[in-house]
Amino acid sequence: MKNLQWTTAALLLGLFQPAMAQDLNTMSTAELLEKAKAEGSVTVYSFTSRIARLEKAFEAAYPGIDLQGYDISSTEQIARLKAEAAAGIANADVVYISDAPVVLNELVKPGILENYVPPRVAGRLSEANKTPILSQRVSTKVLMYNEEANPKGSPIKNLWQLTTPEWKGRVVMVDPLQRGDYLDLMTEFALQADSMAKAYQAQFGKPIALGKAQDAGRKFIKDLFANDLILVKSTDDVNAAVGKLGQQKPPVGFTSYSDRRDNKDKGWALQVSNDTQPASGIVFPVVLGLVKGAKHPAAARLAIDFFMGDESKTGGEGFKPFYVPGDYATRTDIVPHPDAVALDKLAAWNINPAATAKARKDVGDLILTLQ
Repeated sequence: MKNLQWTTAALLLGLFQPAMAQDLNTMSTAELLEKAKAEGSVTVYSFTSRIARLEKAFEAAYPGIDLQGYDISSTEQIARLKAEAAAGIANADVVYISDAPVVLNELVKPGILENYVPPRVAGRLSEANKTPILSQRVSTKVLMYNEEANPKGSPIKNLWQLTTPEWKGRVVMVDPLQRGDYLDLMTEFALQADSMAKAYQAQFGKPIALGKAQDAGRKFIKDLFANDLILVKSTDDVNAAVGKLGQQKPPVGFTSYSDRRDNKDKGWALQVSNDTQPASGIVFPVVLGLVKGAKHPAAARLAIDFFMGDESKTGGEGFKPFYVPGDYATRTDIVPHPDAVALDKLAAWNINPAATAKARKDVGDLILTLQ
């Protein structure tokens, strides 16, 4: 009888949990808040250090709910979440992460991450930005230069200049085998092979000779590495090398356009190379997801709602860390930052996560042979 009772209870619980999750998904912030107070805390894995500012803002808005934020790279997050899921553990409630091609294939498809779109903002997002996972903003990996040393604009008008003797040893980026968003950038060069071939002819006045390269994009990658591309450990290393004030012949580098926000505080002169052909780099989605089996499901949803910004034109305290030049809100009612190139004017390719996911292993293997 005890076994039968246990089985019946388990079946009822299994039926109840999806219904409970569905109820949470449709609740208002006021309704979520009552349940979140009882849970008392929420744990967030974040790929950006800006989580520290979000933590303070969230706790000020919702006293009594402790937001525990962990600054963990997207690559490490993916590995950690897969290992925790395999062990039946849910240490995080919310994941804030880039590297969408891997996230969709390795976290969303197997159900490690679940989608939650706050009802309050659902009508102000495109379908692409709310399925299969919620996108909070669009970020970048683009070519940046030192505007103090180049007051007339970027010295790079064509990406192929980076492969010439003038720029030998003067191009910097994070190792793409260590950071997924930089590997996505390299992959996009391969996916944009036709554009890269046209840019080659525009730069050198003759059709590209591929040699042993598969296409013009991969030829660019090979030539870039052969021209003593400098690989560093972090985006801050790129920013400091490129942007430091007082340089006569600074390098250029691929980094985040939004890091220009730190120019004043860190003594940099970073600016986006927006006149570069065929593009300066890539734009890609930054996503928010619920961890399956989250211990604090109401607080998790409340946090995601908060991170999407309030009803003001700039998103208020929840979006303030990201309302900077070079970050672009996915909400259609948040006004663009006045000190940034408009997204539709930014000379960068929009990645297709599915296409990137399919091609990036081959590109990664190529890069491995070049290092």
